Amino acid sequence: MSYVVEADNVSTTYPRSNDVALKNITLRIPYGSFVLITGPNGAGKTTLLELILGFLRPISGTLYVLGYRMPENSRKVRRMCGYVMQNFMKPPDTPYSALEVILMGIAPFKKPFEELSGSEKALLDSLLELLGIHDIIEKPFGTLSGGQQQRVMLARALFRRPKLLLLDEPFSSIDNESRREFAELLYAIRDKYKTTILVVSHDIDPLEDLVDGIIRLRDGILVDQKWRL
Repeated sequence: MSYVVEADNVSTTYPRSNDVALKNITLRIPYGSFVLITGPNGAGKTTLLELILGFLRPISGTLYVLGYRMPENSRKVRRMCGYVMQNFMKPPDTPYSALEVILMGIAPFKKPFEELSGSEKALLDSLLELLGIHDIIEKPFGTLSGGQQQRVMLARALFRRPKLLLLDEPFSSIDNESRREFAELLYAIRDKYKTTILVVSHDIDPLEDLVDGIIRLRDGILVDQKWRL
């Protein structure tokens, strides 16, 4: 079995800090899996995502993401990833439409003013249909509800055709009734696009019976991992 993330005894700290944020993490995440990363506040959940993306450097151990050693290849790896941060909400006066926000997802891969290719237009239509946001793409992004903004940000991340999709607390801006619906949407995305999905969430209820693996952190330590694969 091949792995999208391979960590062996990895520890990391935050810049300008001597405190170890993650301690001796050993982990294998298979390609194509749907994984929940959970634990209490301060457990190191977001830190693990930042480490995987190369925003933080290991101070010990070895880390490979998408087959590339980190952090030496962090830029290359980030180009193959989609990332939806926790604090994505924007104020009403944000000067971009929902469609413009989505198109920003592939801006690093396009020349200035380059038009979308036929395959890109087809993917965009597919994402708008799957996420149910056809009718809001011309609206100012900041005027959308939390759930709508979240779906737009998810479309932006997926428009990059990522091999690895990372979401940090995706349920924080939606009500309890919508959380299960969104969890099932992520499950459908994994099946449709064959993308490995890592979800950080302290709320496990919407995801527990859908994911292939659950990784539990506490105080920067991996305390448990369960897999159905």
